[in-house]
Amino acid sequence: MMTADAPSSRPSAAPDATWSSDQQWLSLSADGIQLQLDLADGLLKLAHFGRIAPINPAQHRLMSAAATPQASLDQLPPNTLFNDAGLGFAGYPALIGDREGRDWLTAMRLNDVSCSTDATGAHARLTLRDSLSELEVLLALTVTREGVLRQQTTLTNQSSAPYRLEWLAAACLPLPVRFEECLSFGGRWVQEFTETRHRLSEGTFTLENRRGRSSHQRVPTLITGTPGFSEQRGEVITAHLAWSGNHRALIERQFDGSTQLQMGALLLPGEQMLAAGDSVTTPEVVMAWSDTGINGASQRMHRTLRARLDWPVADKPRPVHVNTWEALYFDHDATRLQELVVAAGEVGAERFVLDDGWFVGRNGERAALGDWYLDAGKYPQGLGPLIESVQAHGMEFGLWVEPEMVNPDSELFRTHPDWILGLEGREQPLGRYQCVLDLTRREVCDYLFARLDALLSEYPIKYLKWDMNRDLTHAGGQSEEGRGKPVAHAQVSALYSLLARLRKAHPGVEIESCASGGARTDHGILRHTHRVWTSDCNDPHERTHIQRGASRVLPPELLGAHIGPQHAHTTSRRTTLAFRASTALFGHLGLELDVSQLDQAKRSELRGWIARYKALRGLLHNGVSWRLDCLDDNQHAHGVVSQDGQQALFSISQLAMPRHAVPAAQPLTGLQADTAYRLELLELPEHPERRMKQLPAWISRQQAGEPVVVSGEYLMREGLALPVLDPDQAILIHLQAVAA
Repeated sequence: MMTADAPSSRPSAAPDATWSSDQQWLSLSADGIQLQLDLADGLLKLAHFGRIAPINPAQHRLMSAAATPQASLDQLPPNTLFNDAGLGFAGYPALIGDREGRDWLTAMRLNDVSCSTDATGAHARLTLRDSLSELEVLLALTVTREGVLRQQTTLTNQSSAPYRLEWLAAACLPLPVRFEECLSFGGRWVQEFTETRHRLSEGTFTLENRRGRSSHQRVPTLITGTPGFSEQRGEVITAHLAWSGNHRALIERQFDGSTQLQMGALLLPGEQMLAAGDSVTTPEVVMAWSDTGINGASQRMHRTLRARLDWPVADKPRPVHVNTWEALYFDHDATRLQELVVAAGEVGAERFVLDDGWFVGRNGERAALGDWYLDAGKYPQGLGPLIESVQAHGMEFGLWVEPEMVNPDSELFRTHPDWILGLEGREQPLGRYQCVLDLTRREVCDYLFARLDALLSEYPIKYLKWDMNRDLTHAGGQSEEGRGKPVAHAQVSALYSLLARLRKAHPGVEIESCASGGARTDHGILRHTHRVWTSDCNDPHERTHIQRGASRVLPPELLGAHIGPQHAHTTSRRTTLAFRASTALFGHLGLELDVSQLDQAKRSELRGWIARYKALRGLLHNGVSWRLDCLDDNQHAHGVVSQDGQQALFSISQLAMPRHAVPAAQPLTGLQADTAYRLELLELPEHPERRMKQLPAWISRQQAGEPVVVSGEYLMREGLALPVLDPDQAILIHLQAVAA
């Protein structure tokens, strides 16, 4: 509801938007989370972001007005939702730009407020203006029905003179002084989502990405909170930029302790020029607050993203993939392909994805990218016979493409050398022997759409694995009107438009975002796709860390997680099928190995794991995800609990030698305290006497055929006694509520 009365303080799960013009107070709330803004004096001061709380505006203004120290401005500048320098703010401004050296200083003031509610959440639009610089800013705020704060910013040039924009924060959020730490996520190829913890002190902590995609190195996510925050403890805010290109994220603390978080798209010099009347809108920042550790914020992130996903078929179970890359690479031999199809169908795969190497001239990574025509030598009768065989063995067909790229050794490049991003007179380095096509040119997108549309129209292709295997370096246009100008930001927008155009033409096709693995995994690309390829690394030891990091902002059903071969191609580590499968189980399961080369015993074991996934995916892909704090740093524990708390699956992995000879008991979480659960150990590695003379009693009892029933309260308070595990082993525990 929307009212014009005094600010509401009543708890409410339904979206509520309240604007009191008399008290200059705005409140947005949903699902127990509330954002309250003090808009007096035309400023956007954050009064509260967290659980719904009764706040009297007059009392708040009296009690929150701070002292003014000596040797400072006579009145300290406020820390607001749009910090600029006009009041003397000396920190990083939310807006940086100029008109040929003028109008670089702004003092934005609130001009208009509107708010509303609908089924998606509580919304507010705050318009700010600066009459001297003739600029207008619109902040669009939403507290979603899942209790997540979404924000984006629009800047309008109201002057007759052009304005050169250098930086516009999509979100500028004041943080409490008690937030003294933050987690960032980076890494590299096959080691994505590596987390680093930072201590916040006076000054600016900044992460910038200039690679043209979300990148392995600078994931557009920050988690900040109280000292020592963990998965299950502490107050945190998780902030994620829904953008697949260059970005900047910063946390700045002033000398007086005031702290701000900013996120937005990073612009190259001269990339955004606003003519008279022009506007530009930032990507969206998604923010979740929790006082129960990172889990609480992640769960809200998962819910709000799930609510926005546009599936071709609603409620369709996530099918088991078999992808041909690590099985065949570029060797598209018809006999080998047929053997793989038959074996994949036998073990229960449901989607067969033909990877790189299917198009004309593509026998390696150095040539033919961009020539999206089927190789008649490899497929003399087209893809029809292969697809018919795939369907006959109970699977649907998917195809790998990399539309944004081109090899210099290709017919497309030889015909249109000016279609790539580049700068005249400057030689640019290749990445995987390829250049980047300029998607901002209409004729380039028309060509790509025509080729993909032709394939999707001719064949019953249900899935596209959309890859992107290099960073942008010389991101300049070569068209007549845009020659030499930077277009990295426009390139991302053009990609989104191309994906939207393709999905409109073929609404039944699912699309996966792959970028050398996990270099494009963000909420922005997931507005147009349905899954991300989390990493090119299928080694479960590394995948445990990678999937843990990705799960901070993405739910498991969107994370491609494949069972690879015993000998990992990317790390050379050897692991058991049980460890590989139990790790991949907590994602969107697939196979990235040559099933046809497995003996019957291994095929039978694999078939059993796939059957287990199918039985559990309703829980895994619709439940509430939990990551557990472990006393042993070499241990990793996580699980999923059904929405009604009646069922759960937990995994506990040992990644290196245990800290103690006897592992500490592991408390579980997310269960119903007053519910009794029957424990079933689904997976227990072999336990030779050298490691353990006796199993924990509850495991021995279950193995003897006796049921083990324990209260949720006990499992969350005291936990489970654990067996001693070797490195790279895991146990799986299934819990099912039983009648009292």
